[in-house]
Amino acid sequence: MSAQINNYSVLMSVYDKEKPEYLRQAIDSILNQTYKPDQFVIVEDGRLNDALYKVLDHYTTEYPELICRLPLEHNYGLGIALDRGLEICRNNLVARMDSDDISVKDRCEKQMKLFSDNPSLSIVSGCIAEFVDDVSNVVSIRNVPERHEAIRRQMRTRSAFNHPAVMYKKSEVILSGGYGKLKRKQDHDLFSRMMNNGCRAYNIQDVILYFRADKENLRRRKSWTNCNSYMKAQWNMFRRHECSLKDLLYVDFAQFFFYLAPDSLVELVTRNHLREQITHRSR
Repeated sequence: MSAQINNYSVLMSVYDKEKPEYLRQAIDSILNQTYKPDQFVIVEDGRLNDALYKVLDHYTTEYPELICRLPLEHNYGLGIALDRGLEICRNNLVARMDSDDISVKDRCEKQMKLFSDNPSLSIVSGCIAEFVDDVSNVVSIRNVPERHEAIRRQMRTRSAFNHPAVMYKKSEVILSGGYGKLKRKQDHDLFSRMMNNGCRAYNIQDVILYFRADKENLRRRKSWTNCNSYMKAQWNMFRRHECSLKDLLYVDFAQFFFYLAPDSLVELVTRNHLREQITHRSR
């Protein structure tokens, strides 16, 4: 790989309600990458519980030159936490990682190769496998469009990236204004800005991350905070001329449906229309 992109940082945010066992699995999946990072930035978004501190203290002791912790005095939320963490990422290439997901072992190697082979790229993500309880129990796949133009088309109404599996150029994120202050859907707003600022993107058509899709995840997606943030993000896009009025109304209608419909109906629509259903897929 070329000298200027032979290293990357990993950026993760942790808050008080995370489960210690999930956090361990997430961190281990990064430590076990076939192409390893030289910096792992972990933002502590407010005061954590003792069990989470114990996990973080263990990895800080074991990997003192790799782990870089950034404690925040308050729980600001994901967007602000990631913006703060980005400030101390020393590499231009940054891999996002959530504290309850599991990266496939060669995820970052695949992404680094794409950046090396295509210097014009600014965002690289890929498909994710949604699992319940264990990675052997994959229930669906969230596919994303592969090529730049297809990505741009989907971004008009729906995120064309899987945010927990994204690797991007820090410089382009900052140039586009960072994550901002939305409670949720900060990534959709950010990536729309980046794409409309001329950033090039690509999505790997393989599963590169296992995403925890339990009942709590469905509850968060159906919450008014999530639905309202999605509509605010779409309104921001409309004001910036990144989508049409038709796109805006479509998203608003869909979010009201998600908020008001019974959980069972939302899950049915998601599985049948927004995901590829899987009967069994092993790790």
